[in-house]
Amino acid sequence: MLLAAGCFEAGCAWTTTGSTATVAAATAKTFSIVARGDSVPRGTNCSCTPYPPLTATGLSKTTGDKVTATNDSVAGYTTRNVLNQLNNNQNVINHVKKAGVVEIEIGANDIAHNSTCVPSVACYAPKVPTMKEKLLSIVRRAQSLVSGQKHLLVLLDYWSVWLGGKYAANKGQAYVAAAEELTDRVDSAIRR
Repeated sequence: MLLAAGCFEAGCAWTTTGSTATVAAATAKTFSIVARGDSVPRGTNCSCTPYPPLTATGLSKTTGDKVTATNDSVAGYTTRNVLNQLNNNQNVINHVKKAGVVEIEIGANDIAHNSTCVPSVACYAPKVPTMKEKLLSIVRRAQSLVSGQKHLLVLLDYWSVWLGGKYAANKGQAYVAAAEELTDRVDSAIRR
């Protein structure tokens, strides 16, 4: 899907040879990717390059365009925080206004694990519709900021809204089951 972003902006032509697809840019262009979200796009605690700059590098190599990435994501942010940034933070607003691609990954912290709910899906489930409504407001606001120019808005979902893998397993089967169910619900809301 992100390859499509480069082609969307650059006006690429696709050619397919066997199982290899080649993208040829009509003319090289410059455009930016702006990431909005939480610790996942920020790359918090991963000791790695987060995906927004990886996407920009990959698109630059694939399309021949100059693609930059601005990562305005903040660890711990919820949909409320991102919406507030899009409405009140002039630097973020300016970044989005100039973006060719806006990547948004947010919502997990709206359903953050806490000691009151423990791993009870019923306790967390009422938070999902509120997260979904705020996410819809984020999408509408981002679209209004980039209106009048070609752009691609990309919503990304989660592998797990809580700890995953061995870290989740160490917390027990009830935690794992609740994390999987809530991740499915959050991801479904993001897709809708």
